[in-house]
Amino acid sequence: MRSVPSPGDLTARATIRNEALRLFAERGPDAVSLRQIATAAGVSPALVVHHFGTKDGLRAAVDEQVSRVFDALLDEVLAGPGLPGQSESIATAIGRALPPDSPLPGYLRWLLLSGDPAGTRLFRSWHAATARLLTALAEQQLLAPHEDTPLRAALLLANDLAMILLREPIREVLGADPLAPDGLRRWSDEVTALYTTGLWQPAAAVDPTTNHEAAEEPR
Repeated sequence: MRSVPSPGDLTARATIRNEALRLFAERGPDAVSLRQIATAAGVSPALVVHHFGTKDGLRAAVDEQVSRVFDALLDEVLAGPGLPGQSESIATAIGRALPPDSPLPGYLRWLLLSGDPAGTRLFRSWHAATARLLTALAEQQLLAPHEDTPLRAALLLANDLAMILLREPIREVLGADPLAPDGLRRWSDEVTALYTTGLWQPAAAVDPTTNHEAAEEPR
């Protein structure tokens, strides 16, 4: 899967759309003008208007392309076994399928954090798919049942998307891009470990007799 069309598809329309996507991802659509997009694409503003009519028309074309890519990635994730360590998360699939310099993760971040309707639609779609997957796995006794599946689905999805929404802070503290191959592997291994073995030590494993603060040396 590509974030940009194949060389045979690099028409003027595709080039304009790709440059709009890149600029929207960097600055947000409201901060980008048609003239700036035309300059980046190496065409005249009149040609942008010819192909898309208005900036809203261009934005709609960008959103359609983005939705197509992310819907295909979701289909790939749902086609997997759905078991921890055997299937990809949405964020992992995005990192695997897209080149490191793809503007798509950045644009997704803007869509989700801005409250844009396109981002809301994507999140609703992914949340519903996650909830269906959790229900199916619980019915197959492959996952512990839970009384609030929508909440658990939202929690898992938020955790998954954190590596996209917080990509730069994560890169800063870990010294690695979480969407690059090594960062993806490191992140995925830890998430799998947390989901399968848990985070907390059982309380029974703590022996209160070893509390050296309360114990006193015999006199």
